[in-house]
Amino acid sequence: MRARSRGVTATDAAKLSSRQAVRSAAWEKLHGSGGRSFGGSRYTDHGREREPVIAEWVRREHGIAPSSLLFHAESDRRHLATPDGLAVRGSSVELCEIKTTTRPWRGIPRGYLRQVWWQQYVLGAERTLVVWEQHDGFVPIGEPQCRWVDRDDDQIQILLGLADELLALIAPSAPPLTAPDGRDRTFYRPGPLA
Repeated sequence: MRARSRGVTATDAAKLSSRQAVRSAAWEKLHGSGGRSFGGSRYTDHGREREPVIAEWVRREHGIAPSSLLFHAESDRRHLATPDGLAVRGSSVELCEIKTTTRPWRGIPRGYLRQVWWQQYVLGAERTLVVWEQHDGFVPIGEPQCRWVDRDDDQIQILLGLADELLALIAPSAPPLTAPDGRDRTFYRPGPLA
């Protein structure tokens, strides 16, 4: 947990769509989500329950083993990723990322692509199998669907720049951040309710 809080994970990278998004991510890393800590929902619980089942399908159909290991990039130990699956084929690394969804996908959502590109950078992977299972009321609809995503070094370079900005904002020597809504909260100290 400590390494994740001081580094940039693939989940963080998924959110890094703009400089404002970087500031919001920094605020959240430093201050939490403002009392709205996300402990999960029925949807995330469903995803956690289904992931091992989908991972077994991936192993059977594509030969990619499940993984829950935390990796760091060779160039920066603060750049982190935990892919859902990993296969080494000769000198090539292939990853897997598993999602569940209530909606059909025409394409892979952009935030998930950023997450995949970040994982590819961290592990030096050439491609990732993104696998998603659609459900209706938490009942799976058919077999999982999947699509390969090739490494995109241009997108990775953009993410690296935004990740470096995020790391600079959360560094112990960084000046205090203003809240994402622009309000000065330095005076506010929460107290107990009567």
